[in-house]
This record gives sequence, C-alpha cells and structure tokens, in this order.
Amino acid sequence: MRSVVGRSRTIPALPAAILAAAVLSTLAAPAEARRGRHHHHARAVGGGYNPPYAAMVVDVKSGKTLHAVNEDALRHPASITKVMTLYLLFEQMERGKFALDSDLTISAHAAAQAPSKLGLRPGQTIAVEDAIKAIVTKSANDVACAIGENIAGSEERFAQMMTAKAHALGMSRTHYANASGLPDPDQLTTARDLTVLARAIQDRFPHYYRYFQTRSFAFRGRVIGNHNHLLGNVQGVDGIKTGYTRDSGFNLMTAAKSEGRQIVAIVLGGKSGAGRDRIMADLVRSSLPHAYAGARISPPTTEVAERARPAVVADGVSRTRTQVASADDEDVETTGTTGEPLDLSPKAAATTTPGGKYPLETWKPGPQGVPKSAQAYAGGSSAQAPFPGASKTVARVASVERDEPPKAVTGARVVPTAWVIQLGAMDDETKARSMLSEARAKVGGSLSKAAPYTVKVEHGGTTLFRARFSGFAEQDSAQDACSALKRSGFSCFATRS
Repeated sequence: MRSVVGRSRTIPALPAAILAAAVLSTLAAPAEARRGRHHHHARAVGGGYNPPYAAMVVDVKSGKTLHAVNEDALRHPASITKVMTLYLLFEQMERGKFALDSDLTISAHAAAQAPSKLGLRPGQTIAVEDAIKAIVTKSANDVACAIGENIAGSEERFAQMMTAKAHALGMSRTHYANASGLPDPDQLTTARDLTVLARAIQDRFPHYYRYFQTRSFAFRGRVIGNHNHLLGNVQGVDGIKTGYTRDSGFNLMTAAKSEGRQIVAIVLGGKSGAGRDRIMADLVRSSLPHAYAGARISPPTTEVAERARPAVVADGVSRTRTQVASADDEDVETTGTTGEPLDLSPKAAATTTPGGKYPLETWKPGPQGVPKSAQAYAGGSSAQAPFPGASKTVARVASVERDEPPKAVTGARVVPTAWVIQLGAMDDETKARSMLSEARAKVGGSLSKAAPYTVKVEHGGTTLFRARFSGFAEQDSAQDACSALKRSGFSCFATRS
C-alpha cells in the first residue's frame, strides 16, 4: 500500500474508484431545486445527484489523522445527529434521571415527525431501552424527538442543549436545530467534529456504546433491522450510525477495532447507500493497518466549558421539513430539499500529493472579529482580506491556483429587487463580500448586471452577514443565475426579497 504525506501525517492511498468518489461534488442539479420535492426509493437516487462530499479517519489511540477530505467544510449530519441525542440520554441515565425501563411519553409533535419512524401515537409510551434500540436500528425520528422532549421539555430546548454539548466537546463548527437530523438549514457539522463525537461517546459511555452494535430488535410484534450494513460484513466494524437527507447525501459514522488498533471514520455526502458503504469499507480496510497498535497515547475526549458558537451558521428558513432523515430504510420514502445552501466558504488550500489524485486540505481560521455595524453593499473596488481559502479553490480533481484573490465588495447601498440570490451567511462581512466577488468573477454573464450586497442579521445570538445578489425581476432569471453559480461550484438559492 502506498502512502502519501500531507500536513505532517501519513495518509494511505485509496483505490482509484474510491478517490473518484471522494472528490468534492456540487449540490443538487438546478432542475431539482425548481421542483422542490422529490419522490424516489431511498436506495435509488436519480442520475446527476451529487451531494457535497467530506470524509475523515482518525486513529483513536494516537489521535493522528489517517485520511481527510473537506474535513472542515460545513455539512448536514442527517441522522448522525441522533448520536448526540443518545449522548445526552446516556448522560441523563448516568445521573440517575432515567433508567432503561423508564417510560418516555410520545407527544403530538413527536408523533407528527416524518419517516423514518416507529409510528407511535400521541400519549403512547416507549421504554428507554427500546427507544435506544429504535434510534440505532430504525433511526426513528418520532423517538428521537420524544427523547429530546422528555429530557428538556421541548425539542427546541433540547437542540440548544445538544449544541452546547457539542461545543463543550470541542465540536466548534456544529449547530443543532432538532433531535432527529430531519432537514433544517441550521443543522450543521463537519467531518472533523463528528470524529470528536464518535470518540467521545465511546470514551464517556463504554457500557452504553454496545447498543450501537445492535443488529436487530423486536418491538411490538415487529423485527427491526439495523440500517448499518457494515456491521458483520466488514471486519472490525462495531458501529455506529447512518444518515441520509436529500441535501446531505448518504452519511455514515463508523468505529472499528482490530488487532489492538482502533479508528473512527466519517463519510458524508455519498451518492447512494451502497456507494457510501463501499467508500467506508475501503477506508476502514486501508486505514486500520496503519493505526497505532500500542497503548493509547491520546487523551480521552473530555468536556470543557461551553465554547463560542460556531463561526458560521447557515441562514434562512427551511422550505420543506417533511423529509426523511434516514433513507436506509426498506420503505419507499418522500424526500426533498431545504432549498438552502451550505456555507462551503472555509475551503482548504488544496494540494495534489505526489502519487495521489485527491486533494489534501489544510484549513486555517480566518478573521474572527465581527464588525459592530454593517450595511448592505454594492460592488466596488476597494480590497479586503479574502475569506479562508480564497487564494485557492478546491477543484474537482486537483487544486487550481488563481492569479490573485477576489476583490472585495464595497460601495453604495443596494435596493433589493423582487427576487434575489443568496449564497450563504457568514460570521464576518469581509468573508461574505469576498464570496460575492469570487462568484461574480467565476460566473460572469448571468451576474454581470446583478448587484452584490450583504445583509446583517442576528441569528440565535450570532451576528451573520447574508451574501446576496440583487437584480432579478422574475423567479426564472434568478433561478437561471443560481444554476450557473452551482455549475461553478457555489451553493445558492433564489428567494423573494
């Protein structure tokens, strides 16, 4: 097995077929964005489906990174969210507030959650142990919501607890909006953050972690199988969670042990359940032999005082929430899209490695300060510091150098037209303006008469700057321009101003 070295670490080279799947992909096709909602079998996503990809493998005993692609780019976790839901449940059980035979009551809100679900009715109860197994196997959204409500009184409050716990663990770019992972533009994480969670839940709750090894369980006359098909099929794999939404793609968090070696691995944005499983299986098989086999030298994952909110939070209102958090079910399910873009701005400066065909990435934090006041701006010429990675962009196969960073957007106030395009919401106005400048420079034509501007908003206690283009009188023209942006690698959506 060849290996390539990047960022002072050794990374096993992957087979060509897997490397091709590991390339950063564009978001869903523009025609799909117009349709809004789609009906398809969970295992057969249509052609042209290219969710944004990310992956990371970490050696648990040494703490070293064995593989990383887009590990700091924001992604939707989908049902991997439920690992944090169970983390908080395990914590409550450890404190004696719940026992395995405690009953959780199903509210009308929990019962109304979209599939995948057990289909429990309002007023019914489920034992904590059955709830854990329903999460691990069925990925039941109604049960996840009920767990949150029974712990915190409401799912909204529980999501705040989840976010606080994530930050305490060091998952600085993770933000939760619900307990299940059902589509929400503010449900965000990174592959790196999820490796932290994968290690933390094993370190903190080894006696409860065994539930993630559950292959199936019987519930009220039904036998429910686990969506994680790597269990029992890939040597060493002992958990932990799958996930899927249309916006996220097919996700998988995996832990594996073999011959004294231990890794955690994350794959986000697979094009299909089977494709995701193949990528993860190859990552496990290629990474485990390179993991450290001696006594653990990396410290266990511990909590610290609550950290700052994530630097970047996706902004906007979800267009449709009746969607599926885990499509690895056998049922035919209805899925859609939030219509909201992922903020992909913290792109790494990619480099093509000797002997390798995929980019290794190094993410460096950008300016952290947020201006006390800001306005909406039109295009101008004064230069500002670009957002992280602005001097380079992650190409589909290798890195592409630009001659100079994009010019920042400044100038006169813009009056939004009937329709506008939003690219994302940033924690720093300079980043938002630089994103707009880069987009206009790359796309040209359809944006030549559009006016870039930023809008300052307060979102969940965080100051954000929406990056938008004005200049569209009709929905079609805005959507056409957004389609051009997507073809150039940007995430966006058209909306009424």
